[in-house]
Amino acid sequence: MDTTPRELFQRVQHEWFGRTDALTGELLADDVVIEVPFAPPGRPNRFDGKQQFLDFANPQRAAFPVRFDACRTIAIHDTTDPNTIVVEYELTGTSTRTQRQATAAFVVILTVRDGRIAVWREYQNALAIQQALA
Repeated sequence: MDTTPRELFQRVQHEWFGRTDALTGELLADDVVIEVPFAPPGRPNRFDGKQQFLDFANPQRAAFPVRFDACRTIAIHDTTDPNTIVVEYELTGTSTRTQRQATAAFVVILTVRDGRIAVWREYQNALAIQQALA
């Protein structure tokens, strides 16, 4: 049986917690498209392929001064495509520099193909993230 988008999102959530090692990309299709339309200035807003994403994300992850503490799923919306869902969620993290905790809201459109993430289009509350890192 194929992995559903809901199951895959749940697996992604588990990847966010308790791991500080490099991402392997095991949940991503080789030709995944990752988009962040509202990426902060100077940051990429699209990655074409797993390796391009990992080459960017792993150094960023290693230097990111936040420990993720919780992910609260607000809502999951089905679409007319059974392989695509829209997820509203909040991530809570603690700054490893200031020990201050903050929460930011996200929306992701997630499409699954052959048990892997084929499309991850994420809309972030960039202002909340920026304030949490200040």
